[in-house]
Amino acid sequence: MAEWIDVALVSELPPGDRKIINTPYCEIAVFNLDGEFFAIEDVCTHDGGELASGVCEGDQIICPRHGARFCIRNGHALTPPAYENIDTFPVRVENDMVKVDVDG
Repeated sequence: MAEWIDVALVSELPPGDRKIINTPYCEIAVFNLDGEFFAIEDVCTHDGGELASGVCEGDQIICPRHGARFCIRNGHALTPPAYENIDTFPVRVENDMVKVDVDG
């Protein structure tokens, strides 16, 4: 069953920005990519460290420790040293509030 958590008002998460939310399940990074919102688990599958403080290039996040790249849109691992995808979560906007389904 879906468990939607409020993240931020749309105006509080402008294009190019990100926000980390702590949930009972994991930390989730929510990104605004040119007006579209995406959510990924904030963990690199290579070494288990946080991921969201890395540099974004287009729709990719680059791990700040070893340079692995992941697609923010679908969680796919794109370059070594990461080979496993990261989890993604459904995102929706409802009444100007960005929400993430943490059970998704």
